[in-house]
Amino acid sequence: MQVLRNNSTLKGIALAIIAALLWSGNFVISRAVKNDISPITLAFYRWLTASIIILPLAWKAFKQEQAIISTNIKYLFFVSLSGIAVFNTCVYVAGHYTSAINMALIGTTSSPIFATVMAVVFLKERLSKFRILGMIICIAGIILLISNGSWAKLAAFHFSKGDLWVLAGAFAFAVYNVLVRSKPANISAINFLFIIFVLGTIMLFPFYLKEVIVDSPTKWNQTLLLSILYLGAGTSVTAFLCWNLAIQALGASRTVLFGNLIPLFSIIEAVILLGEKMTIAHIISGTIVIAGLTIANIKSK
Repeated sequence: MQVLRNNSTLKGIALAIIAALLWSGNFVISRAVKNDISPITLAFYRWLTASIIILPLAWKAFKQEQAIISTNIKYLFFVSLSGIAVFNTCVYVAGHYTSAINMALIGTTSSPIFATVMAVVFLKERLSKFRILGMIICIAGIILLISNGSWAKLAAFHFSKGDLWVLAGAFAFAVYNVLVRSKPANISAINFLFIIFVLGTIMLFPFYLKEVIVDSPTKWNQTLLLSILYLGAGTSVTAFLCWNLAIQALGASRTVLFGNLIPLFSIIEAVILLGEKMTIAHIISGTIVIAGLTIANIKSK
């Protein structure tokens, strides 16, 4: 029994790390293809690809659960609007104005803070001393990042256009996280993903048409095609499925800690693949942020 339990734990850890690694590439790709494709067009093709891939996996459940889907369509609409249509589109817009390193650190740090505040206000959750301490440490890490360790820079600081888009995306993802807690139990996990993927694709379609007709055309090439495939198959379908399986093996409270690896992976990828410069401030602030997120997820006895 102990061997089986250890194998299950190791499997859960591996799956959680894979999901974090796949998600980290989202920030890097948004920078890598910014000159080839408009942000809404990129988001549209990502979710269209994901919807097509997940369709055969979810079709049986979709047919069986149509009644409960119809009953909860308004709820599913807002889940998809916040987590699918708005969140990643904001990230892809931000990719035109700020670095992948900044996107990863600001986005993955501010979203849990937004989600915690909303959970307290709307869900009446109580904050543990660890959650409060962790949030304070995360905020300190963000301040260090945006000031680069200089009080003069901090005094004169203003958010760049890209930073504001990242914050908007982080807020949308926080709304999504709060809404997901109310997911109807009768909707299976795979069907839930399929529905919000499809709804998000539909929501993006008119804005995609506007970009295609009015804005600059897409510069199709092998790199862009592989990037869209990675976003659809990797960061959308595979990552979500790995994460859900990790939760089954480890539990939600342990799995969520592995989300702290996303900014770390993103920074490494941005340096290696995009040639972005990593400063001492990035290293220190990243360490502080990961420590803060870890402390925030410690359960009080």
